[in-house]
Amino acid sequence: MDQLLLNIHPPAEKTLQNFVVGNNYECLEAINNFIYSDNNQFIYLWGEEGSGKSHICEALSNQNITIIEDIDKFNEDRQIETFNLYNQHKATLKKMLLTGSNSPSYMGLREDLSSRLSWGLVYQLKGLTDNEKLLALEHHTKEKGMSLNHNVLTYCMKHLKRDLPSLITTLDALDEWSLKTKKPITIPLLKELINSII
Repeated sequence: MDQLLLNIHPPAEKTLQNFVVGNNYECLEAINNFIYSDNNQFIYLWGEEGSGKSHICEALSNQNITIIEDIDKFNEDRQIETFNLYNQHKATLKKMLLTGSNSPSYMGLREDLSSRLSWGLVYQLKGLTDNEKLLALEHHTKEKGMSLNHNVLTYCMKHLKRDLPSLITTLDALDEWSLKTKKPITIPLLKELINSII
């Protein structure tokens, strides 16, 4: 049986328009202002895994903005490189977006780097509620033209990894499996898929 989670349809392009905002309206407004105005050079986004940091970074990847993700995972040398790059950007008036798992002073970074991260805009991306995730999944299935019972989405929320990227990946794989087997998307088909990849 094919490893469907590795052979799903290419994901839709990530944009700010298809970012599920949830309780992040102020942050998204700040990001739009960051892109289109010269008031701020730097923005730092932090939040738990699945909160949307990577989505936003990909959405801004063609905006002539330097993007540095997961700064909390950087070793000493990469932290020094980032500190120097930050200073170069400040001197040349270039824009930079950085992300991490926590606020600047709570990640054990070099003190000089954590202070730089606090110079610009700092926003926490708040995770989606279960209802917001369900709405996002419903929107995704409609965009793909998938026909499935709402109970399938509820089952996914109850029994699978609950971050939105994982849920969407599972639905994409389920759609592919449904097409290959010519079976409708149901909970039994979902269980069959899950069992095949465990």
